[in-house]
Amino acid sequence: MGAERLRGVVALDGPSGTGKSTVARRLARQLAAGYLDTGAMYRAATLAVLRAGVDPADPEAVPVAVRAVVEVGTDPASPAVQLAGEDVAVEIRGEPVTSAVSAVSAHPEVRQRLVDQQRRIIASVLASGRQGIVVEGRDIGTVVAPEAPLKVYLTASAQVRARRRGNQDRRAGRGGDQASTLVAVQRRDELDSGRVTSPLRPAEDAVVLDTTELDVPGVLTALRRLATERGLVELAGGGPR
Repeated sequence: MGAERLRGVVALDGPSGTGKSTVARRLARQLAAGYLDTGAMYRAATLAVLRAGVDPADPEAVPVAVRAVVEVGTDPASPAVQLAGEDVAVEIRGEPVTSAVSAVSAHPEVRQRLVDQQRRIIASVLASGRQGIVVEGRDIGTVVAPEAPLKVYLTASAQVRARRRGNQDRRAGRGGDQASTLVAVQRRDELDSGRVTSPLRPAEDAVVLDTTELDVPGVLTALRRLATERGLVELAGGGPR
C-alpha cells in the first residue's frame, strides 16, 4: 500500500482536555500534512503580556504587548513556538500562562491579529508541497477556516478531561490535584464559551466527536475515516483513497 497524505484543511476544535493536540499532531504525521497549534499562539501572546507586566484584562495595554513577534512551526514532528525569537514552548504551558490565557484571548484586537496570522500560515502550507494541514484550536471551524472541508468538534466529560489534563501536567513535572484541575477546566470552559469574540462552540456543519470513552488510537481511527469519506486522503502521487 502506498503512503497516504492529506489534502486540504482539517479543523479540530474543542475544549481543554479532549486530546486535540495529541491527535492533531499524530494525524498530521500519519498523513504527511502540516500542523498548526493556534492555542500555542495565544499562549505565547499571553506570555508576552505577562512579561510586560500588563494586566491581562487591560483593553488598551494588552494589544500593545502582543505586538511582540509570535512564530510557530508547522512540522508536526517538532512544532516550535517562539516569542521574539526565543523558544518558549515549555514556558507557555506553565500555570501563570494557563491562568491568564483566556483573559488575553478574549480581546478582539488580539484575536484579529492572530487569526490573520493563522490564515496566512494555512495558506502558505496549502501552497507548499504538503498541500494539507491539520489545524487545532477553539475557533478554527467557526472563524479561522470556516471553509475547511472537514470540521470536527472534540468533546468529553469534564471529569475525564480534568483527569487527562492532570496526567499531562504530572508527566511534564507540573503539580496539581484532581479537584483543582477539574475546577480549572470548568473555569476555562466558562471563559472560552462566554467570551463575546469568537466563543468556543462547534461550527454548524461540524462533526461532534465525543472522546470520553475513546483512547488516542480510537480518535485517530475516527478522524481518518471522516477525512477519507470527505475525499481528503489520497495515495502519494495518486488520487483519493
